[in-house]
Amino acid sequence: MPVHKILVATIFLATYGGVALGRLPFTRLDRAGIALVGAAAMIVCGAVTTEEAFKSIDLGALALLFGMMAIVAELELAGFFRAASLFAARRAHSQWALLAGTVAVTGVFSAFLVNDAVCLVMAPLILRATRALRLDPKPYLLGVALASNAGGAATITGNPQNMIIGASSHIGYGPFAAALTPVAGVALLLVFAFTAFVHRGVLRGRLLGEPDLGPARPHRALILRTALVALGVVVAFFLGVPAPEAALAGAGLLLMTPAVKPQKVYRRIDGGLLLMFAGLFIVAAAGEKTFLTPEILRRAQFWGLDNAWTMTAVAATLSNLISNVPAVLALKPFVAQLPRESWLVVAMATTLAGNLTLLGSAANLIVAEIARRAGEPVTFRDFLVVGFPATLLSLAFGAWFLAARLTAAP
Repeated sequence: MPVHKILVATIFLATYGGVALGRLPFTRLDRAGIALVGAAAMIVCGAVTTEEAFKSIDLGALALLFGMMAIVAELELAGFFRAASLFAARRAHSQWALLAGTVAVTGVFSAFLVNDAVCLVMAPLILRATRALRLDPKPYLLGVALASNAGGAATITGNPQNMIIGASSHIGYGPFAAALTPVAGVALLLVFAFTAFVHRGVLRGRLLGEPDLGPARPHRALILRTALVALGVVVAFFLGVPAPEAALAGAGLLLMTPAVKPQKVYRRIDGGLLLMFAGLFIVAAAGEKTFLTPEILRRAQFWGLDNAWTMTAVAATLSNLISNVPAVLALKPFVAQLPRESWLVVAMATTLAGNLTLLGSAANLIVAEIARRAGEPVTFRDFLVVGFPATLLSLAFGAWFLAARLTAAP
């Protein structure tokens, strides 16, 4: 192999490995820094030109992610999530019902908003509520993490990798949701069933007391205004308005709200995630240009990736090895040669695979870190005993459900 290809391969593997592990040895780089250093190295070594690097960045996906994070921040600051959680908690008369409400609320929010951002909001609320009610928070925290992944599978805006898939596949928001909502619904039921079964010993008895979700008083007019704008954005998605345009328009409208300082919104936007995306787009483009010749792409048609079961296994395995966003970018040039419905399988598999282990998705790590800081650790084993069987069954159902669409595809 030529020295140039060895160098590109080294940069590619180091970048993807570093993103998967979250760090590089002997450095203090985080995932965003690793992706940006990898992108810069690809440009410096000549794997891509600066112009090619800029063109490889999917600005539509980044704009959609930015807009949705801003909308979630506005909803949080308005007290929408607190009000919705309190509404559900007050109507739960048993711990089983509270768990079901937690899974349902988190799953529905994650279907239309970025699931990582939903976890950042929901996990602290669950901790406050369970402490006030003197309950073991573990099953409810697991419910938040696992339901966010399951619910996020339903739509293009459910998680970052679906946003990339939506931009790459050109599948409309409505058709995407119609195809994957049944799969997400079954996955949510499995999450609830296995979480309730594993923790059946602590989910007994009725709830005593009033849930406490913090000292903030609800601003009803502000909650209503932000909720209506967010609902309008979702309606625009289904009406066929380009998702980035709808999300940015909604975020712009909410930023004009005089009751909330824009600086508070900016602080809640994960700039590191946006930078990581930009870097990975460049690294993936460089790897594709260097190694994926037309002959290799033609051979990929005979690898069986057009089979829903095979693609599910490959995408799910890759997601747990290098994380879901890098997995989607790595699979992108191969899936582009397949029927468009193959993108739905990739979206389903890379999202639901996040529930396999604690390390399977950023949402899991967010909940685990919040729990750790609060002195209520959720371990790798805690995730595994619930997530492993729920994930295998939900992936099997998703592959079976989507297999018919692939068979019928031209």
